[in-house]
Amino acid sequence: MRAMVCQRHGKFDEVLNLQEVPEPPLPAGHLRIAVKAAGLNFADSLITQGKYQHRPDPPFVPGFEIAGEVLEVADGLQGWSPGDRVLAMLDEGGWAEQAIAPANNLHRLPDDMSFVEGAAFPVAYGTSHMALMDRARLASGDVLLVHGAAGGVGLTAVEIGKRAGATVIATAGGPDKLAVAQAAGADHLIDYRAEDIRERVKELTDGRGADVVYDPVGGKTWEASLRCVAPGARMLIIGFAAGEVQQIPANHLLVKNVTAIGFAWTGWRRVDPIGVRDSLDSVLGWGLRPQVARTFPLAEGVAALETLLSRKVTGKVVLEIP
Repeated sequence: MRAMVCQRHGKFDEVLNLQEVPEPPLPAGHLRIAVKAAGLNFADSLITQGKYQHRPDPPFVPGFEIAGEVLEVADGLQGWSPGDRVLAMLDEGGWAEQAIAPANNLHRLPDDMSFVEGAAFPVAYGTSHMALMDRARLASGDVLLVHGAAGGVGLTAVEIGKRAGATVIATAGGPDKLAVAQAAGADHLIDYRAEDIRERVKELTDGRGADVVYDPVGGKTWEASLRCVAPGARMLIIGFAAGEVQQIPANHLLVKNVTAIGFAWTGWRRVDPIGVRDSLDSVLGWGLRPQVARTFPLAEGVAALETLLSRKVTGKVVLEIP
């Protein structure tokens, strides 16, 4: 079978190559899946550099989320059959024509959801749903500030925030991206290239500030958020797409009784697998569909990752595997 293989840790454009590799063995409690589509995430670039919290030894195949059809079921495993349409979460191994997934990490693909949509769903919606509803306790009437609101996870945070009854303030770079966030349900828009985030949030909330901040960007964006939150606010640290890891002044948290919450969904699956599974099942039942910016064939995995990291696309980037 074919797979995008990371031969050694390093820059992804130097270490990823399409290769013929043996079919992986099928352990007990697992299923073999014919991968039809695989989602891309910022963490895929980190794992190839050995900078992610999960560090597989090279050579390995990246890819955290897939959709496809069951090819084979391990002996004694009930409830699944060859031909079942599924989406799955993996520690690695998704950028390949076949993948092995534990049964606990599988979800049935809704009949009206395509493989491309299924591959774009788990990480983005799983992250936002559990971060907002479980970790930050987002409630109806809260003001939710979403950064990177036109990106893969940011868009899902806008959608889930509106579903929860929050007033959503979305930030993004430029009118085109803001239009995408508005179409997803954002109540207010801030162009961080032309507007001051702190001043606009204060203006939009009559000086009170945001109750919950969802931040996959980090750096100076986080610093601006900390200056425009309400007393008792919950600030979610989702990632550092800006490339700068902020240093959090604890005295600011103290004075305003603010809670800073780090949330890495892929790692949390190991801490609370049942909670994560229930969360994803719940949001799958809402009828939401991810916005897919572009698709690429498996052989163009490097170009796909470059496109994702350029931050010039709105929504998800997905590999299609015929």
